[in-house]
Amino acid sequence: MGLRTPDAVKDERVRRLYRRQLDGLSARALVYDHAEKEGISLATGWRDWAEVKQMVEEDWKNDRENMLPRLQHMRTKLFHQALKKGQLQTASQVLDSIGRVIGESTELVNIQAPDLTIKIQGKDD
Repeated sequence: MGLRTPDAVKDERVRRLYRRQLDGLSARALVYDHAEKEGISLATGWRDWAEVKQMVEEDWKNDRENMLPRLQHMRTKLFHQALKKGQLQTASQVLDSIGRVIGESTELVNIQAPDLTIKIQGKDD
């Protein structure tokens, strides 16, 4: 292996923190844990966190265009899994979610639904 430069060491450390941020911990908990595991100061941990935040922002900007199709695919998969397991309430909620995304609203459904009126006439009529 070649020599590890300080920049390479820092980049590896930041990548590890980037992966850890998916664990769902708060930023403070992540930074404290990161500093302890990596044997660095809290100030360095916070600088690493600033880089991770920048990476996440770049990811979001790049992924935003593809997010809707990916979400729709996940919803469709969830719908089929719920239906297969007989979880009809979950399946119904997923269908509602898909409907909202494609622009179906309660008002639109109500407008397009037929209006059925039943009138009962008395014997005198």
